[in-house]
Amino acid sequence: MTSFVTAGAFAAVLAVGLLLLIRRPAAAKRLVRLAGLVITVLVAAVLTPWTVQDSGPAASYLLGVPVLAATAPVLARRSDRLAGIADIVAAVVICGWGVLLALGIGVAFLPVVPLYVASATRSFTPRMSTSN
Repeated sequence: MTSFVTAGAFAAVLAVGLLLLIRRPAAAKRLVRLAGLVITVLVAAVLTPWTVQDSGPAASYLLGVPVLAATAPVLARRSDRLAGIADIVAAVVICGWGVLLALGIGVAFLPVVPLYVASATRSFTPRMSTSN
């Protein structure tokens, strides 16, 4: 079950990456953050029945921690620096949680981490001036 969800999340992340390479949208950081949130929520939704059956009430925090971490960058998008820090925090929390739960559902959340790393990298890269 988890391997199919992980493969689906990986395919979705690759699709977002290809979209960014081909289309080069102006709001790329916003798109990456929204895609990370949507993929994380979909992974959690698909894994919910299996996790509830396996872990009972603990499923709420097992699935909730990555979803909350993915929500932070979307909420912090107003300030570029704050959003960059939120991207890094989301990447670290989701990666740590995925590794901590790697024998169970955690691996399914790991494909989203590169999206947040890419968004954070873009947030902290100095902008090039076109006027000389």
